[in-house]
Amino acid sequence: MSSSRRSASALGRLWAALRAASRPGSPGLLIRLRALPRLLVATATGRYHGTSLWRLLAIVAAIAYVVSPVDLVPEGLLGIIGVADDAMVLTWVAVAVVNETEDFLAWERDPLSTGP
Repeated sequence: MSSSRRSASALGRLWAALRAASRPGSPGLLIRLRALPRLLVATATGRYHGTSLWRLLAIVAAIAYVVSPVDLVPEGLLGIIGVADDAMVLTWVAVAVVNETEDFLAWERDPLSTGP
């Protein structure tokens, strides 16, 4: 897949996630962020099966990469390309957080009728 197609695809997924997160009655950003620790605990303890612990750890690792000093190397060496990799990682994180919290919050409301 070409880089322009990947970028368009990433932007399309981001747009869909933002639309889902901003529709009336949908949980806001603060509610979603507050749900992340509960999601992690419920997944780690085996109560919630809608995602994997590995996926949640990948989200945490992606955030850690973007804020870590190690990430300054691509920016310093590659300029705008280094910043673009941050944008792609943050796009993936945003989409993953919206999708994972959407399903988890629905499961929390009614764990018997929702979820995989």
